Amino acid sequence: MAWFEREFIAVPDERKGQLVFKWPDVNIRRFTKAIVNADQMALFVNTGQVVQMLGPGRHNIDAEELPGLGAVIDRLTGGNAYRAELYFVHTREFTSFTFGGRVDNVQDPKSGLIVTLRVFGDYALRVTDPARMIINLAGTVDLTDNERVAAWVSDQLLKALRSGVTTQIVRNGWPILGLSAYSQEIENAAIAAGNNQLAAYGVAITRMGNFDINLTPEDENELKRLARDVQYSQLAGGFNNYAAGQMALGAGQGMAQGGGANAGAFLAAGLGLGQQAAAAQPQPQAQPVAAVVCTSCNTGNAAGAKFCMGCGQPVAAPVPHCTGCGSQMPSGARFCANCGQAATSG
Repeated sequence: MAWFEREFIAVPDERKGQLVFKWPDVNIRRFTKAIVNADQMALFVNTGQVVQMLGPGRHNIDAEELPGLGAVIDRLTGGNAYRAELYFVHTREFTSFTFGGRVDNVQDPKSGLIVTLRVFGDYALRVTDPARMIINLAGTVDLTDNERVAAWVSDQLLKALRSGVTTQIVRNGWPILGLSAYSQEIENAAIAAGNNQLAAYGVAITRMGNFDINLTPEDENELKRLARDVQYSQLAGGFNNYAAGQMALGAGQGMAQGGGANAGAFLAAGLGLGQQAAAAQPQPQAQPVAAVVCTSCNTGNAAGAKFCMGCGQPVAAPVPHCTGCGSQMPSGARFCANCGQAATSG
């Protein structure tokens, strides 16, 4: 029957970079030779079940050599063909797949703030169980498209990280701003959790690289600001002292910039500090209004005083002046000699 051996089935060279290659024809002629390379497995699938697996080597497509094919003989061809889907699955490691995105909202153990964690990196992937992969994923993901398979794996990895990373942070009390110190531990846990999720689908993450877990810029700035405030408060001897210093600094900066939108706030802060300082200082006693100045010691005395309360000397009565022109008037004058204005009675 050598004349039947006129056809070869193998993965084309341009498709050897795919995780999975599907032979385009579901009618496979009897005595066709299937060539399976050292890093491949070939699977015949019918109605969602693997009926025959082929390891590396050259195989005759014949039910006598491959008993599982007896169940998929195409009777319409007189038994000269088998009706089944044929998948070639590469079992070597595939690298440079990337993943990343939001992991979860988590409470920072140190500050108590709720922040959003993100994780990014790349990973290597390998098919560990071709049969499981074909049966469980063929109807969900286009297995012949590496990017779609990688996108699905990345989603499963992020799902595992959402619970795993949060659990580690809470259990160990790791500060969010210091997570880079624990990257290796988080990475190892991510691989273990991810593979636990992927085991049912016959694939596994073999290693990771460029693993980075971080915050949104807004959350990172907020945590850094809070950490700075805590440190400065300790240096200042308490938060109130630090807050007062910050308000004074803000007021000074606002006035140096000529006011602007924050001038009111800076001024209020400055006034508040001024009022606090004023309240702490003893207030001077009110002085009497001086009406008569002593010609001996220049001390101001109340109106009507006859003796100076500074030196005890007699105080001269104030010299009257004209209310009209301001000229000096002698005592007892009834009219101003300069302008004729009548003197006011005292």
